[in-house]
Amino acid sequence: MSHRDNCTTLPNGRHSLTGAGLALGPLDGRYKSATEPLVDYLSEAALNRDRVHVEVEWFIYLCDHKVLPGLEPLTEDQKKGLREIVTEFTEESTAELAEIEAVTVHDVKAVEYFIGRRLEKLGLERLKPLVHFGCTSEDINNLSYALGIKDAVNNVWLPAARDLVAQINEMAENAKDIPMLSRTHGQPATPSTLGKELAVFAYRLGRQVKHVENAEFLGKINGATGTFSAHVASVPGADWLKVSEEFVTGLGLDWNPLTTQIENHDWQAELYSSIAHFNQILHNLCTDIWNYISIRFFRQIPVEGATGSSTMPHKVNPIRFENAEANLEISNTLLNTLGSTLIQSRWQRDLTDSSSQRNIGVAFGHSILAISNVAKGLARLDVAEDVIAEDLDQNWEVLAEAIQMVMRAEAIAGVEGMEDPYERLKELTRGQRVDATRLKEFVAGLGLSADAEKRLSELTPNTYIGIAPELLKFAQ
Repeated sequence: MSHRDNCTTLPNGRHSLTGAGLALGPLDGRYKSATEPLVDYLSEAALNRDRVHVEVEWFIYLCDHKVLPGLEPLTEDQKKGLREIVTEFTEESTAELAEIEAVTVHDVKAVEYFIGRRLEKLGLERLKPLVHFGCTSEDINNLSYALGIKDAVNNVWLPAARDLVAQINEMAENAKDIPMLSRTHGQPATPSTLGKELAVFAYRLGRQVKHVENAEFLGKINGATGTFSAHVASVPGADWLKVSEEFVTGLGLDWNPLTTQIENHDWQAELYSSIAHFNQILHNLCTDIWNYISIRFFRQIPVEGATGSSTMPHKVNPIRFENAEANLEISNTLLNTLGSTLIQSRWQRDLTDSSSQRNIGVAFGHSILAISNVAKGLARLDVAEDVIAEDLDQNWEVLAEAIQMVMRAEAIAGVEGMEDPYERLKELTRGQRVDATRLKEFVAGLGLSADAEKRLSELTPNTYIGIAPELLKFAQ
């Protein structure tokens, strides 16, 4: 019997496409290769693995520190066996958790039972009540999310962002001495260098990378409303503040001592703000590069066998940058929504954060996909120095700024005849092109000092770049 014979027929008469290997969203489908590294940290399965990790480490901590009367430190074999529940967490583990949750209708309770099933084999069955001791679900969830997000940032997002900044810096260095016409308000303006303009983006992006590198990842473990009430009621002699802080920091997180039932998620909002800022700067780079391609400052290197347009064979479309723009916008929509939603909670707890946080991986995925596309797009660019040079040579009027500033300096130095420099240059240049000959004639007739006249007569749009090449050092 063929696969088609087994297919469900839809109301429109077509066959159902449900089955293995299909995905509703593009991040797990079309773009899976770019975003797959995030699955290890921000997927539902990763969240469950991290929940098991937190529960196991809490169990071990309570025993090793004899926090409760009657507890003794675990043997090394017992600790190894407990931690293997985490290191050996597989698809089968995920399936088993799903089966338990189908009964409990509670994801964290399912984790508790999942661990409890394994204690007898380790000789720890009598300590089953210790699993999830003193914890509310949010104690486990906030720590699990913090661990997953921290790992995703450090192992996936930051390496990709750093590599992209390094790539832009390398492009800037290679183009630092290539003069180009600037455009302010879309109009010809004081020349710069291509390298300096790229370095501006490297510098801006690099600052946001540093902000992300310095991010805090906060966690708490303090009970149902953040008061340690159950802890004190059950074991009044324990120093629960010390226990809480040591446990959270022992996981590699920053301790939050003062919360409601939930960890307040302010650190997440701060982190997402920095990543969204990075995304927005990168969006700006995409639009600028797109426009430079449009005016032919960059030539796109064709990919062998690729089609630019289905009907126009000559085209090589800047699709990498367009794709990145869209994904950055989607990422920022999610990041900004998360940042504003997660820091709100009715009184001591509501569940809006639970649904929202399941989209963290999607927000990161679209950012990673965009970074990947920008990197690939930049790698297929070739600087069209001839086009850039021709553009400069057609806009000698941009030297009007230099001439009028020299006239101002000359006037201050006591040289006569330097009145109204701005107005005189405006009359010469506004609304019209001025070629090299006309500009040099104008300079020669001003009555400048010999040194000033020599400097201006030797100045060209190609050399009027100030110290632009030197500025690249600030982006490194």
